[in-house]
Amino acid sequence: MESVARGGTRWKRFAVVMVPSVAATAAIGVALSQGALAASFSVSGQQFKVTADQLDGTGFIQYGALDSGKSGNHPVAVVGLDSAKITNLCQSVVVPVPVFGDVSMTLKAGGKGGPRVEAKKLYIDADDLKADATFTNVDIGVSVDQTTKGPGPSKGDKYAPDSFAQQADKVRFTDVKQRAWATTAGTFKLSGLGMSVKKGKHECY
Repeated sequence: MESVARGGTRWKRFAVVMVPSVAATAAIGVALSQGALAASFSVSGQQFKVTADQLDGTGFIQYGALDSGKSGNHPVAVVGLDSAKITNLCQSVVVPVPVFGDVSMTLKAGGKGGPRVEAKKLYIDADDLKADATFTNVDIGVSVDQTTKGPGPSKGDKYAPDSFAQQADKVRFTDVKQRAWATTAGTFKLSGLGMSVKKGKHECY
């Protein structure tokens, strides 16, 4: 019989898989009061939305952390990937402009029929994520400081030492919808890039 912990695992409607990250947020607060490292950069006061038809990643890690900015502290579930290939990526942010009103900036790349978006050392700081997910050789409940299958915690991330994390050799997300505060990558190749700026709210979902 295939092991659930170490074989391929699939959860329908993957809604922030790492539920224990909520509890970990309290521990993060304790760690910060004890002098945890500052974030690698300050996040803006606005979230952005991302959709994708499919994401195939290798070297997966997920853990709880805290993003900080002028708008305050934001608990997030960080997904880290050694490498990722993404089909039909859409990213949107709505910027409120005084007097003028809302302005939407939308970026699209890796559309069907063309080359996929490629990323290396990719980190996504999200507080809402929905998708269908398939994991290969997954370990759930490993210490974030002892992960071996992904890129490890992002340098400067605020997280509680030895807190809950999970990792996998490979992951596939389909029908991805997420709301994020930040994304970083060592390299990000956007094939077929297109960007638009429009008045009003025009989000990816």
